[in-house]
Amino acid sequence: MGVKAFLVAFFLSTLLFPLAFSTSNDGLVRIGLKKIKYDQNNRLAARLESKEAEALRASIRKYNFRGDLGVSEDTDIVALKNYMDAQYFGEIGVGTPPQKFTVIFDTGSSNLWVPSAKCYFSVPCLFHSKYKSSQSSTYKKNGTSAAIHYGTGAISGFFSQDNVKVGDLVVKNQEFIEATREPSVTFLVAKFDGILGLGFREISVGNAVPVWYNMVKQGLVKEPVFSFWLNRNKEEEKGGEIVFGGVDPKHFRGKHTYVPVTQKGYWQVGYLYILGKLLLRLFATAFLFLEYNWQFDMGDVLIDGQATGYCDGGCSAIADSGTSLLAGPTTVITMINHAIGASGVVSQQCKTVVQQYGQTIMDMLLTEANPKKICSQVGLCTFDGTRGVSMGIESVVDEKAGKSAGLHDAMCSACEMAVVWMQNQLRQNQTQDRILNYVNELCERLPSPMGQSAVDCGKLSGMPSVSFTIGGKKFDLAPEEYILKVGEGRAAQCISGFIALDIPPPRGPLWILGDVFMGRYHTVFDSGKLRVGFAEAA
Repeated sequence: MGVKAFLVAFFLSTLLFPLAFSTSNDGLVRIGLKKIKYDQNNRLAARLESKEAEALRASIRKYNFRGDLGVSEDTDIVALKNYMDAQYFGEIGVGTPPQKFTVIFDTGSSNLWVPSAKCYFSVPCLFHSKYKSSQSSTYKKNGTSAAIHYGTGAISGFFSQDNVKVGDLVVKNQEFIEATREPSVTFLVAKFDGILGLGFREISVGNAVPVWYNMVKQGLVKEPVFSFWLNRNKEEEKGGEIVFGGVDPKHFRGKHTYVPVTQKGYWQVGYLYILGKLLLRLFATAFLFLEYNWQFDMGDVLIDGQATGYCDGGCSAIADSGTSLLAGPTTVITMINHAIGASGVVSQQCKTVVQQYGQTIMDMLLTEANPKKICSQVGLCTFDGTRGVSMGIESVVDEKAGKSAGLHDAMCSACEMAVVWMQNQLRQNQTQDRILNYVNELCERLPSPMGQSAVDCGKLSGMPSVSFTIGGKKFDLAPEEYILKVGEGRAAQCISGFIALDIPPPRGPLWILGDVFMGRYHTVFDSGKLRVGFAEAA
């Protein structure tokens, strides 16, 4: 499939809300979360559109490079960023006395890092709080070099050790990274100073013991459990709450549905194209490492109560507090965006496959051919024993210039998507003509470059629910929960909360359930029993 590279910008301004820490006689530690809202009316947007837009394209990736950049209230610097309802972050203290930093609490990573006072040559450090080891009586030198790689470069620096205050808890002798270099554009306008990873040690850079591990080891929490409540009500100031040591019954209804964690470490994706603007690394072909924690098995996805059938054989999912939207395989995301009337970009390869091979694929399905082998049997893929893979097919597109462009993965992937779409319609006893028309429509609805799709704000009431099967239970999202509205009145724009991300077997298909999902469902991360739980948020 081809790399999609199209930048649609929304401009950010911040609303700073009070931060609250609290403990109570129930033994729980509560961390209040701040919330950043979007405002697309900033005058600096045009200045960033040229030089910095290209850098931003490369910087939008997993750890808030999912598009959650904020700005300092007193600098009026605003970046062109992607579609987001809100960014959630909280405050911690490092050292004695505590030096304050705002951080993203990220279940998709495992290290703690903050800017260092020794960051001399990186401009973003001028705009953020910096850790000064000389001002802490509990500082212990380490000095081992460290780097966390991102799309635009790396956060680099060195390890240090000091006490870290989270709410009223003081984690002693915590290893963390003092960042002495930060990618310029990404962190120049970021409201947060650093990141506090809540993932497993298996993906911790330098094998540093994560903050959460030390909380448990030092007996600072009642139970090895933490939970997220993300407030999606834009009218309320409180952005949400993380509870360390248990759950707050005020923030959920009913009982949690728990599923076991199936993946704790990172894994190499390999040589593939990565789609999506909010979550992903580079808009180019690369060897990448994607770091995933809190991964579990998920069942099928339903649109308006109708099963898509894509995850009949099982899909994987992760609950990720550092991702704002909800990402999944292009095949299903396209079906969802078609159902909700989202506007995408025409994929010529997809339409070509339907035109040239659509009837043949349908005939083979009707004769009960093995769906996984169909695309190899029509000559668009090879078959590796479990699925189709690209044959490296080429098509001459400019005979005069003597050039050819490889369709490669695009044709193979388009064929595999068409097979799934046709299967879905055949289950519903649709006519062959209707099925071919439907598949062509889906080609039109393929996600916009870099993943976004827009919808008509006036048609939310007529949109279907989208449901995810977890632990044998359906978790529904209503239109007002999966559509992000940016702006007010005539200037308002509505964005689909679903974006495309394709991870091949055996690690995929993979879904990333970010804030769109976690805002609807209170989420419990139980490291003692290695499970994740979801219940309706209250």
